[in-house]
Amino acid sequence: MQPDRLSELSQAILDFRNERDWQQFHNPKDLATALSIEASELQEIFLWQNGSELATTLQSKRTQIQHEVADIAAYLLLLCHELDIDLSQAVLDKLEHNKAKYPADQVRGNAKKYDEYHTQD
Repeated sequence: MQPDRLSELSQAILDFRNERDWQQFHNPKDLATALSIEASELQEIFLWQNGSELATTLQSKRTQIQHEVADIAAYLLLLCHELDIDLSQAVLDKLEHNKAKYPADQVRGNAKKYDEYHTQD
């Protein structure tokens, strides 16, 4: 997403919240909790689904999935606002950090955690 588009989205969410006087409820702890709950609601949609069931769920519950993803994104943007975190920069910084932890030439095609593979000397 383009940075200016991300800023527009954040502002739209803030406007929605402020029009309802909900800022008083949006401290970092509660936003992080809400974010976790919304992520769990997304997971619940997929719980115990495999193969064709999962494919059917992805189609039949697309709107519900989209709503949960939107809730997650909204709470994340609100949390970033409250903590004065530039989300775009935070993601870029984390990618750089992960490049060092997971060198592509050593971990390509491997889903192990960084401390489970051997680095080349």
